[in-house]
Amino acid sequence: MILSKKQINYIIEHVKREYPKEACGIIVGTNCKIKKIYRMKNISEKPEICYFMDIKEQFKIFKRIRNQSLELLGIYHSHTHSEAYPSSRDVEMAYYDNVIYLIVSLSNYAKPNINAYKIRYGKIKKEQIEVREVL
Repeated sequence: MILSKKQINYIIEHVKREYPKEACGIIVGTNCKIKKIYRMKNISEKPEICYFMDIKEQFKIFKRIRNQSLELLGIYHSHTHSEAYPSSRDVEMAYYDNVIYLIVSLSNYAKPNINAYKIRYGKIKKEQIEVREVL
């Protein structure tokens, strides 16, 4: 996944603002090029340890994606006290086989760690993140 510094900062600012709750969002674009990052509401009953996106909000975003001929490229969320690696719940909730799951760890709040994964059929594969000044 290729992100600009501005996009990385946008995600990090979001997850830090939501701390100590987990934050989540949707990454969309075309041909693997990111066009928009949507910050989503975490409506989990236990937002300090897991995330769950609002279905109505998610439906609106998916409708917008379809209407603009974009595609879902990734889903991001934060781990507030653990590493940037998919939890068993993250694997269980990975419904989209062809997207990147971006996880931001805030276990070191001053220096967030970001990793990307593909999760297919319960298998986790680490993906590379490339950060560029400008896309």
